[in-house]
Amino acid sequence: MAKRTKKIQDYDFFYSFLRYYTDLVLKLSYRTIKYVGRERIPQDGAVIYAPNHTNALMDAMVILALDRKPKVYVARADIFRNPKLAKILTFLKIMPIMRMRDGIDEVRKNNETIEKAVDVLRDRVPFCIFPEGTHQAKYSTLPLSKGIFRIALQAQELMPDMPLYIVPVGLRYGNFFRFRSTARVAIGDPINVGNVVAEHSDLSHAELINLMKEQLDERMKEAIFYIPNDENYDAKYDICAAVVRTQVRKLRENNRKLRGLDAHFEANNRTLERIAEIEQNDKATYDELIELGNKASALRKAERISVSSVFVRHHTIVRILRRLLFIVSLPYTIPASILSLPMTFTCKAIFKKLKDYAFRNSVRYFINLIMWPILMIIYSALAYAFLPWQWALPLTLAILPAPIIAHEIYRLVRILRSDIKLHLNKELRGYYARIQQLIFNQ
Repeated sequence: MAKRTKKIQDYDFFYSFLRYYTDLVLKLSYRTIKYVGRERIPQDGAVIYAPNHTNALMDAMVILALDRKPKVYVARADIFRNPKLAKILTFLKIMPIMRMRDGIDEVRKNNETIEKAVDVLRDRVPFCIFPEGTHQAKYSTLPLSKGIFRIALQAQELMPDMPLYIVPVGLRYGNFFRFRSTARVAIGDPINVGNVVAEHSDLSHAELINLMKEQLDERMKEAIFYIPNDENYDAKYDICAAVVRTQVRKLRENNRKLRGLDAHFEANNRTLERIAEIEQNDKATYDELIELGNKASALRKAERISVSSVFVRHHTIVRILRRLLFIVSLPYTIPASILSLPMTFTCKAIFKKLKDYAFRNSVRYFINLIMWPILMIIYSALAYAFLPWQWALPLTLAILPAPIIAHEIYRLVRILRSDIKLHLNKELRGYYARIQQLIFNQ
């Protein structure tokens, strides 16, 4: 009997074993990862995850960590041209897909990928495709490509007895480029492909694609902090930052359980609704608001002030404690930073070659994933070679979290510097104060 060719979705012990480590490093790469609405994921059929694409490879990693199930992805085909890299990507359960920018002749080669995707879904292994086709580091969306809907319709046609769902996923990062930021992953309302086809049997294939495209676009926007990507994007982003603390406080008056990333999500959406309301009812106030937002955004960026300094205001006691923590921890953080230097220098060397800033967190993640275990082996070997084991063992345990602790102290210093800049910038604080007045009619 001929040996069955192994499929990309088949169980792989080494892959499953590595998942525990990759998920752990992912959790350490963010201060908080919040998954919202997991109960919406259908359990009675095949699932295609459709996330917005904002943070390069990290988007795939946070989707993978949604649960313990393996997931199959697609990525642009040009990165598969290197045979060794293609082998690694296949091990990671990633398939190539051509894009329209590759040319119509190349896109026709997607038939094989679609057939494999259908096979993956038939085996009830979750399939993930980023319908925007490319990423952008913004709290917005790009036009959706048709590939995900072609796969869904073909799969449903070949699996008439199995429900198939397109599940929108909203990814919202606290910062696209900073290591140890936050991530909020929201599951939207699924689209039952079979029901759409049955309810609109009079529509052509192209019309069905357009219908599902509109539905997915709307549900993705509902799942994220969505700002239209137009000339007022920066203004609205800074307006939201200026009033988010007040909005959170108002929201919590009615819901004391609302807090953290969920509170910020609701508050920002409330602010965007308020901006739309002002635009509709008071054009003069809206124009002033947008002008202030643009001025604030431009000045903040020119002065290199972090947006977190705008929307996070700590009590004086917290600020004092942070300074004390910084001073007290120096005997540890200085050596920890030195031990982390090989990773820091490697990241910086790679960053210089990167044209797209959105890949920075992905680089940091994989450098931590690969280099820190190697460095720990080296440091542990040196400790046991030159010290008694009674000293070497606690020293090894002490340096284990060195990269995370060192980065947290660096983050505190960076934010403190940014806070001081904002405190000293009377003009910028004036812009934000006026924005508060306009939003809340004070």
